Amino acid sequence: MSDVPESAARAATDVRVVFSRLRRRLREVAALGDLTPSQTSVLSRLEKGGPASMSDLAAAEQVRPQSMAATLAAIAEHGLIQRQPDPGDGRRQLISLTDAGRERIAVSRRSRDEWLARRLTDDFTEAERRTVIEAMALLDRLGDRLDGRGDRLDGRGDRLDGRGDRLDGRGDR
Repeated sequence: MSDVPESAARAATDVRVVFSRLRRRLREVAALGDLTPSQTSVLSRLEKGGPASMSDLAAAEQVRPQSMAATLAAIAEHGLIQRQPDPGDGRRQLISLTDAGRERIAVSRRSRDEWLARRLTDDFTEAERRTVIEAMALLDRLGDRLDGRGDRLDGRGDRLDGRGDRLDGRGDR
């Protein structure tokens, strides 16, 4: 990392450490009961992306299909997901949230938002909250520049390699 400015290296470390601590604390206040982080991630993905097949969920979560099957079985025991035949392919099933699943996600999100809002209200001045908002815009920009594999994206969403060359959909030049 000799070509990286010291300020960038320090910022990278600080962001990683702070986000890790916040993620742990938010998990504690999430009100998700006995759900594991991987189960919670699948619920969140279904809430954001809508119904999906088991293989699509496994690919998105970067786990083996067998692992996803176990995760879905555990979530189903809680009554948070349902399976229905895929109208486009009767051999596949689409997994979606039940009303109880949507409610569980909503309650969790409210709990985390309320905790964060209370901390920001009690522990920060108005000027500091504005600084947090400005910093979040910068961090959001950083997040927008990366895809799930850590590759940079250009303004059109095309993946770029470390030198800035455009990659095709398979990761090849």
